[in-house]
Amino acid sequence: MGYTGNIAVLGGGSWATALSKLLLNNCEQITWYMRRDDRIEEFLRLGHNPAYLTDVTFDTNRIIFSSDINEVCAAADILLLAMPSPYFKSHIDKISVDISDKVIVSAIKGIVPDENQLITDFMVDRFGVDINRELVISGPCHAEEVALDRPSYLTIGGRDPELARRFADLLGGKHTHTITSTDVDGIEYAAVLKNVYAIAAGIIHGMKRGDNFSAMLISNAIREMARFIDAVDPRPRQICDSVYLGDLIVTAYSRFSRNHNFGSMIGKGYSVTAARMEMEQTAEGYYAAKCITDINRRYDVQMPILDAVYDILYRNVSASKAVNRMAQTFD
Repeated sequence: MGYTGNIAVLGGGSWATALSKLLLNNCEQITWYMRRDDRIEEFLRLGHNPAYLTDVTFDTNRIIFSSDINEVCAAADILLLAMPSPYFKSHIDKISVDISDKVIVSAIKGIVPDENQLITDFMVDRFGVDINRELVISGPCHAEEVALDRPSYLTIGGRDPELARRFADLLGGKHTHTITSTDVDGIEYAAVLKNVYAIAAGIIHGMKRGDNFSAMLISNAIREMARFIDAVDPRPRQICDSVYLGDLIVTAYSRFSRNHNFGSMIGKGYSVTAARMEMEQTAEGYYAAKCITDINRRYDVQMPILDAVYDILYRNVSASKAVNRMAQTFD
C-alpha cells in the first residue's frame, strides 16, 4: 500500500471487482461507483460483492461507495472504467461534471455501440479528455482467476509511457504481472476482436468439430486480427505478444469465457435469442461483431471469421453453413 491519490472504479461487475481487489493491494483507499444502492448496502453488510466474485472479501473501511457518478467523478484523480461496453453509454451519459483533466483508464473490452468508436476516442470527443492521459488495460487475465490468486498478466497501454508504468505498478503484485505498451488503439481493437473469435471458438466446440479444427481457427484468427489492426492503425507491433495472442487464446478456450460459452450454446443448436437469454453475464462479442463489421466497411479487410460470426448472429445463417464457408478460407 502507499498510493493516496483518489482512484475511482466505475462499474459493479466481475472485472470491476477483480481490478478493485488488485488496486487495494497497493492503495490505501479507493472510491467505487455502483449504480444500485441495494447492491452497495449488501456489499457493506456482507463484505463482498453480492453478485460477482463473491469469494473475494474486502475491507470496506477502505472503500468509499457511491451511486452518484458525478460525485465520484468530481472527487477522483483517476477514473477506471470497468463496465460492459453495451451499458457504457447509459452510465457515461449521466456525467455532467468536467472530467477533462482526469486520467481515464479503460478496462472495457468493447466498442461504444451505435458510435462504433473505441472507448478512448469517445472520451476525447465527448469530454475533451487529453489523449495522452488515457490508459487501457488488457490481459490475458480472467477476473475469476484474479479472485483465485492465480498468476495473471496485464498490459497497460498508454501514449505516455511513464503514466502507464505508474498505473501498472498499482495493479502489480505477487500474483499479477504487468507490462506496458504504447499501442493503445491496437490493444483496444484486439480486446474487441478476441471476443468475436471466442464466440467462433465456442461455436466450433458446440458443434464438436474437434481440437484440430479449433487450432486452425485460432491460427487464422490471429492473422485476421493482425490484418485488421494493421489496416486501422498501421504501426510496428508483435501480434504474438501476450496482449494480442495470449488474450485471444485464453478468451477462446477458457471455461470462464462468457463469449466462448455463448458461442458453444449456438453450436449446440440454441437460437441466438435463446443463448442470449440463457447468459447470466454479457457476451460482449455479440455487440462487437456488428461494430467491427460496420467499421470494416471503410477498410474492406478480408475477415472470414468475423463474417461467419456476423452471419450467424445477425443474418440468421445456420452455424453449419457459416462455419463450412469459413473453413474453406483457412490455410
